This record gives sequence, C-alpha cells and structure tokens, in this order.
Amino acid sequence: MAAIDLRLQGLTRHYGAVRALDDFSHVFTGGQVHALIGKNGSGKSTFIKMISGATPPSRGTIWLGDRPVSLRSPQEALQAGIVTVHQELSLVPGLSVAENIFLGRLPKRGGLIDWSALHSRASALLQEMGAAEIDPHQPVETLSVGRQQVVEIVKASSLDPRILLLDEPTSALASHEVEQLFGLVRKLKARGVTIIYISHRLAELPQIADTVTALRDGIHAGSLPIAEATPPRILDMMFGDLPPLDRPDHSPGLEPLLEVRNLRLAPWIEDVSFTLHKGEVLGIAGMLGSGRTEILHTIFGARAQDAGHILLDGREIGTLSLPARKEAGLAYASEDRKQAGLVLDHAIHTNLVTAPLRRIAQRGLTWMGLERPHVDRQIADLQIKVSDARLPVSSLSGGNQQKVVVGNWLNTAPRVLLLDEPGRGVDVQAKRQIYQIIWDQAARGLSSIVVSTELEDLAECCDRVLVLRDGRITAEFAGTGLDPKSLYAATMAQPEGTRA
Repeated sequence: MAAIDLRLQGLTRHYGAVRALDDFSHVFTGGQVHALIGKNGSGKSTFIKMISGATPPSRGTIWLGDRPVSLRSPQEALQAGIVTVHQELSLVPGLSVAENIFLGRLPKRGGLIDWSALHSRASALLQEMGAAEIDPHQPVETLSVGRQQVVEIVKASSLDPRILLLDEPTSALASHEVEQLFGLVRKLKARGVTIIYISHRLAELPQIADTVTALRDGIHAGSLPIAEATPPRILDMMFGDLPPLDRPDHSPGLEPLLEVRNLRLAPWIEDVSFTLHKGEVLGIAGMLGSGRTEILHTIFGARAQDAGHILLDGREIGTLSLPARKEAGLAYASEDRKQAGLVLDHAIHTNLVTAPLRRIAQRGLTWMGLERPHVDRQIADLQIKVSDARLPVSSLSGGNQQKVVVGNWLNTAPRVLLLDEPGRGVDVQAKRQIYQIIWDQAARGLSSIVVSTELEDLAECCDRVLVLRDGRITAEFAGTGLDPKSLYAATMAQPEGTRA
C-alpha cells in the first residue's frame, strides 16, 4: 500500500468563545509514526475528534494526499481510510476475539454467520500481526488489558487503514506488553500506514516515533524529527515559559504523621520511603503502571506489603486490618468512583454516609434523621449542587459525584485522606473546586496524599511531590522548584540501560 500524507490547513475548532484548536497547519508525512504530545487541555482530544469524523472543524481543511476530504461522521472517516483506536477500548467483553475483530462485518454464508471463515480470517490476521498466541475463540474479557489492546489494533488493521490514530495506546500496559504493541505499530508502518501516536509517556517516544509534534493551548507549538527531540526541547514545546503557579498560602506543619519505610510491593515497588506531615498535601507522580495506586491500597490496608513498615504517629499500622486502619483515621477515595466509590442507583444521602455508618449509628441502629446533619454539612461545605439528597447519585455531574465520594470519607473525620486521581473525568471548574476542598481541609490539619497522571494539577495543588520511577522514589520537588516542566522531566527520564 502506498503511503499517504495527512495534511491540515488552518484546522480550527471553536466552542463558543473558546478555541480548542486554533489554525493548526501541519503535514503528517505518509508511512511514518508521528508522536503528538501536549499537556491536558492542549487540543489533542479535539484534534482526534475532528480527524476521526466525530466533530466537524469550525474552519480549515483536511487533505489526504492531494485531495481534500470532508469528514462529517466516523463512518465517512472510515471510508476515507482513517481508523481511530481510542484510549477507552471499544471491545465487547462477552464476545470472542474473532467476533470483536470483525464486529459488524461477520462473514456469512446462506444468510448465516460462517464461523469457520470467521475464525480462519481472525487467526490469519493475528498471525500476520505477530499475535498468533492469542486464540480467536477466546472471550475478550478473559484477556489482560495488554492483550485486549493488541486485539483492538489487530481489529484496526483489518480495516486496511491509510491513517491510524492511536490515543494513549500504552497508558495501562506493562513494559513487556508495550514492546509487543510497538511490534504491531512497526508492522503497520512497514505497510505504509501513516500513524499518529498520542501519548503522555514521553520516555517511550524515541523507541517508536519518527517525529514529535506538540500542541500547546490549542496551537501548533512545533515539530521535530525524533533525533532532535531532546527532553528539554520537548518540554519547551509543551509548556513554553511558565508563569509562577498560583498556589494557596499554606504552610504544612513539621510534625510527622504518616511514615512509609522501605516498602516493597512486587512487581511494582522495590524500596519506597517517605513521610507525610500534619496538614500537608503530598503528591505522587509517575507513569501508569508505576505502582502509585498500589501504594495507596497498601497504606489503606486493601493489600499486604511484601516488606516494609507503615507508621501512624510512630505506631506500626502495617499489620492492622483495613477496618482498623479506617478507625485509626485513614480514608481512601478510589480512582474509579463509579465502580468503587459510589453506589450509583442509591440516593445521594446514602452515598454520603456509607463510610461513617458505624460512627453515626447508635446502638447499631441508624435512621435518616440521625444521618441528615452529616449529609447536610457535606452538601453545604463542599457546595454539592443537588436539589434533593434523596435522588440517585447517578443524577449528578461527574464533579458533584466526586465531591460526594470525598464528602463520604470526610464524614469519618479522617486524619489522612488518600486520593487516587481526584480530578479524573471532571471539568476544569469542578477540578478546581475539588482541589479547593483539599486545601481547605489541609488548613484544618487534614493530611492528604494525591496520586495523579495530570502532572500540571499535582504541581498546582500539592505542597510537595515525589516522583516514582523504576520502583523507587527518584526525585522530590517542593516550593519554587515544583512546576509541571520539572515533573515531566523527572518522570520521562530514561531508565538505565534503555535506548535514549
């Protein structure tokens, strides 16, 4: 297949007065892997939506080779040879690998599905793409996330793409799974497919990309061949000259509250030690798969450590049960609020008193009137927008749902609040409100540990940030040294023994 250029001329998308993407002109040369990078809010998602046909541009032209194309729907994009693999996989868990690969295009004979032809074609395609170990009969839900990502890309390859958009394809993969995925990408590149590879894992780009293109605040900030894309130049394109961060005037105490000593969690954590002080907001930065969430789980008691100690007020709590740690003052807000933080079909009222139920109950009994002051206090203090607390929590926006998760745990009067991706899936204003809650609680003496992939947010909301890489804490930033560019530089540093 002959390689084809993707050419953009003045591509612009307005949302009211906001220009999500502004006058983007660039040529993605055919048959190459083009890394597209940018911080959150830079315009990457808007770009993907326009190229995939999900959102029309407000202005500008998209060219495939020497012909302009109008992409008014995802179906038109597919017909033009543009295939997108989104970060959220589109596979159907209960169907087989083969059914997922050819979903909507199942071969038929005499009006019935030709199962023999389906499995034969899927097997040949898996073999061709270097994934012959995956059984086409196997249900997708039984595969690891890495294998599911492989199936998603094999599915994309079955559509004979000219242009392939990969949105954060390695974000949830282990290192050995990343290498297999890179093998698939290289096979598609060798076929002449033009690949646009969106990623925040900057350290992996030299292994897979031919060029790096950066978006910043909706504009094209620059493009470089990979040989010239040094970490400082990449960060300069992404961030430019950063103004000082507008952090709250907050000084945490010097008194140690929680201590983690020589923690080991196979296979993620080798030896991690840190101290959390009273009233401090401590961030932990690191790539997905680095073990950040597992550290929070271990502190809270949801998993056991292989070695090491966890101390609260100098007392060992690493051997205590999860309920005992909760009673000691630990609270945990999960990154997946819909699965682990809320009961979506239950009332807002109920979701605000789930964690503190024992504390609220009298002689083992509780009732709405007894719970109501706790519910009303959190709705008022956290400014949860709700017309009736008896409505299901699923009726709230993502930001207000996140406030309910936090309010539920604040009702336990915690001493340490563990927050896993507190800004995920909420808009900018709601995120700011959530961080304001964290700051207000810190001023009252509550200590927090915040884990997030959004390094700009960690730099803004934390007093101190630790960088987790290769199973250890490799850097620490605080005060004027704490800024997004420094965090990205520390997290993207190449591990020893890898190719630069």
